[in-house]
Amino acid sequence: MNLTFYKYQGTGNDFVMIDNRQELFDKTNIELIAFLCDRRFGVGADGLILLENHDTFDFKMVYFNADGNESSMCGNGGRCITAFANFIGVINNEATFEAIDGLHKATINKGLVSLQMKNVKVIEDHKTHVFLDTGSPHHVQMEAHLSHFDVKTVGRQIRFAAPYNKGGSNINFVSKISEEKFAVRTYERGVEDETLSCGTGVTAVALAMNYIGETKKNHITLQTEGGDLQVAFEKLDKGYENIWLIGPATQVFKGTIE
Repeated sequence: MNLTFYKYQGTGNDFVMIDNRQELFDKTNIELIAFLCDRRFGVGADGLILLENHDTFDFKMVYFNADGNESSMCGNGGRCITAFANFIGVINNEATFEAIDGLHKATINKGLVSLQMKNVKVIEDHKTHVFLDTGSPHHVQMEAHLSHFDVKTVGRQIRFAAPYNKGGSNINFVSKISEEKFAVRTYERGVEDETLSCGTGVTAVALAMNYIGETKKNHITLQTEGGDLQVAFEKLDKGYENIWLIGPATQVFKGTIE
């Protein structure tokens, strides 16, 4: 059987995208998903995303990590599937869709895709780091010399250590550039490597930096290895709401594979 797929990327965070409205793709085949994401033997991607029909909303997003397992929310993936839904005619420039962490709204304007993220009510300040859940769990810690930092080694150590253990957390390392801009590098669980960008990760970083007083801004630019993303939000007495992840989402190519 020939499988048609599309390749999308959002600031270097890349995905195999499949139109599964006919429900022909076997979501239980972990080996197939891992093979498609393999950069040497398959298509190559940080994850695989299925676009499926939804009874009430525009579509449903089903996301798998590169290891083949279904995962928590992926922010750049949510932006990329919005661009894909627009490309195949499922939506125009606005969408409401269901992901694993609930409903999301998204808009497309002048090449930028904006995705509304879940509200964040709880942020844990552990002094050496901050922990919060932006649809996926994120550990955020500041590092002065980020450009030379060994993200993969240190990130992997933290990801598997207590209190995260086997379930793990995504690990973000942050350096302040200015009140309005921070550099971010992320080790992603499931990919088990540094990725060029992580949408839920930069969202977590923006909120964490505001929470601990590194910035008073509520519209922040995050510089990732794959490009710049923006996060806008409203601060409440407890937590944050109206959180938007903003950036480009681009189709790279279309192909078929047996």
